[in-house]
Amino acid sequence: MILQALAEYYDRKSAADNSLAPPGFEAKEIPFVLEINADGQLIQIEDAREIVGKKKRARSVLVPQGVKKTSGVAANLLWDNAEYVLGVDTKGKPERVVEQHTAFRKRIDELPDPAKGDAGIEAIKKFYDTLDLEALAEFPAWQEINESNPNLTFKLQSERNLICQRPEVIATIRALDSGEGDKGRCLVSGEEDEVERLHTSIKGVWGAQSSGANVVSFNLDAFNSFGKTQGINAPVGKRAVFAYTTALNHLLGKDSAQRMQVGDASTVFWSEKTSDLETGVVNCFGEPPKDDPDRNTRAVAQLFKSVHNGRYSGTDKDTRFYVLGLAPNAARIAVRFWHVGTVGEMAERIVQHFDDLKIVHGPKEIDYLPLFRLLVSTASLGKADNIPPNLAGDTMRAILEGLPYPQTLLGAAVRRIKAEQKVNYPRAALIKACINRSTRKSKPEIKEELKVSLDENNTNIGYRLGRLFAVLEKVQEEANPGINATIRDRYYGSASSSPVTAFSTLMKLSKHHIAKLGKGRAVNIEKLIGEILSDVQDFPSHLVIADQGRFAIGYYHQRQNFFKKSEEKEMIHE
Repeated sequence: MILQALAEYYDRKSAADNSLAPPGFEAKEIPFVLEINADGQLIQIEDAREIVGKKKRARSVLVPQGVKKTSGVAANLLWDNAEYVLGVDTKGKPERVVEQHTAFRKRIDELPDPAKGDAGIEAIKKFYDTLDLEALAEFPAWQEINESNPNLTFKLQSERNLICQRPEVIATIRALDSGEGDKGRCLVSGEEDEVERLHTSIKGVWGAQSSGANVVSFNLDAFNSFGKTQGINAPVGKRAVFAYTTALNHLLGKDSAQRMQVGDASTVFWSEKTSDLETGVVNCFGEPPKDDPDRNTRAVAQLFKSVHNGRYSGTDKDTRFYVLGLAPNAARIAVRFWHVGTVGEMAERIVQHFDDLKIVHGPKEIDYLPLFRLLVSTASLGKADNIPPNLAGDTMRAILEGLPYPQTLLGAAVRRIKAEQKVNYPRAALIKACINRSTRKSKPEIKEELKVSLDENNTNIGYRLGRLFAVLEKVQEEANPGINATIRDRYYGSASSSPVTAFSTLMKLSKHHIAKLGKGRAVNIEKLIGEILSDVQDFPSHLVIADQGRFAIGYYHQRQNFFKKSEEKEMIHE
């Protein structure tokens, strides 16, 4: 199903705008181009890179599809790195470089006669007849080529296209692509085709080998059956392999607007037909670029508007929508999650996700939190590497399928709060969303247990005690202006998990703090404490993890309410 959906995406994109490489070719970043004349004389080494930000980056150009690189010598046709193309030793392995360069020239020599008669191919052969590496040192780019071993290719003087893009060369490559290998029925297309023995590598998966890794591979004898080897065990036709790998590499590309990182999973989105949601999902969930910090907010606001206006309830609502999460696994790529839904379902579930996350926050905070910020808020030291491997995938699956968030997400947020004694906006939003979804699943009549802001009618003991803890901390701060550490730093963990032990001490301590306040303020504080503790007979000995989450929300809501009142007072005085 995954390969079939990717192959269909390739067909759609190819038919619509030719944005994907045709069979036998691939888009490759080529930093330097050797410009030669008809006599094979090198005119210049063109630097084909552009300034992107503060760095130079090569443009992607259409070249013959590269061979699968292994530890052995394998040359691409008409393009490769400097060791293959020019025979320059950049790694101190002269004997291997001789083999590489010989293999590169041999592929050109073995081209069929029609291609050999092309003016571009003839010029390349003349170039090699007079190749002098020492003479290349006079070109400005030579030092960098020696140091970085970049990809190189050729073009004829005064021509815009590369030699590998000339009509006769293209025709030859297409003819060569239809080989005479083992035939079989393709598991993707259902048609008879030449079976691909080694599938093209997939690049762009975060944490995988930079040279690429495979979604489909049979690299050990234990994986073989019935005397078949490698890709023949699961026959996929050459055309289908080219289509799905080209589509996936395109989706995972550096400039792709349809990919984002979800924990350790490189995640891509596409649909059966063209849809705004293909790029809209990334704009909603992804971290906004530094030069456009409001992109996320605009995208989510637009999605809310579109859903409420019925934009995704028309003819496009039943269009299939795909989400694929890939994670590195040694030399392979593991499928972390795979979801198939419809555009209509997806839009509604994304809106529901952001609706569940809504919680009061400071004026400088963004309204809609990117998924990465939510996940990293639960990780030790705030590092992405410390996000548990399955947590991101399980969370994304819950969002896409409209299910309760994983219990591990709630637990991770609660543990991180206790470890750092800090209930911040992302953690509070996560906990609220986790609890509300869980409650909605078990009690459908309760649409929202925890509100966006302070709920004085919430009688849950965890929520009440969280509010009480915030009040006691506020009293301490007012009684001791400029204090460096509060009861939160010492007592938050015990108060949220074993209230009876902590609050017996905290209530006694609060009496000393209240005594330092003005009479009117002291009366108001005591009244607030009384309202919070109404109907509470005893402090519980223990709070379960969900009630510890409610404690955090009660604390957060009450603190935000204090901040709001303080800001209102300042506005009145102004």
